[in-house]
Amino acid sequence: DFGFNYIHIVDLDGALTGETVNLNLIEEIVKSLNIKIEVGGGIRSMEKLQKYIDIGIDKAIIGSAAVKDKQFLSMACNKFKNQIALGLDAKNGFIAVSGWQEETKLKALDFLSSVNDYGLSRLIYTDINRDGTKTSPNLEETIKVAEMSKAPVIVSGGVSSIKDIENVKNISNNNIEGVIVGKAIYDGDI
Repeated sequence: DFGFNYIHIVDLDGALTGETVNLNLIEEIVKSLNIKIEVGGGIRSMEKLQKYIDIGIDKAIIGSAAVKDKQFLSMACNKFKNQIALGLDAKNGFIAVSGWQEETKLKALDFLSSVNDYGLSRLIYTDINRDGTKTSPNLEETIKVAEMSKAPVIVSGGVSSIKDIENVKNISNNNIEGVIVGKAIYDGDI
């Protein structure tokens, strides 16, 4: 009713286990709402990816599996054109995977450079240090990602107010497609 373009769902149980733990619940959401839905968390095989596509999600977010197996990301982008989003979750510029439990020594920008031609439909850049903190998004790093990315970029992590959303809208980079808001909605700040 408020005009959102997408609902962004992360199956946190799935992110930790690598399984589609909440598939049935997500299917209920897809069937009951007339809005595009993107889902991430635990999508680490073509079979699991196919399950989400089959229930009608618009975009599948691949994060940990993309980092651990770039060939999987490439195959997914080729098979499901315009439906694969890369979830790039970074802490201090380095990628974290497996529900953020495992930090890598891989720089987010270096990884993006290596997969930039795969045909991603979008890239969701989350600054882990800011996610859930309502301390404003890390626009400086997100702009660097957007300048490099061939896919549109979604800002994620730290949104606290309408002002943060306005700041994202005022960025002159045309490659920033939107912003994810979670905790600030749940807490009633937006």
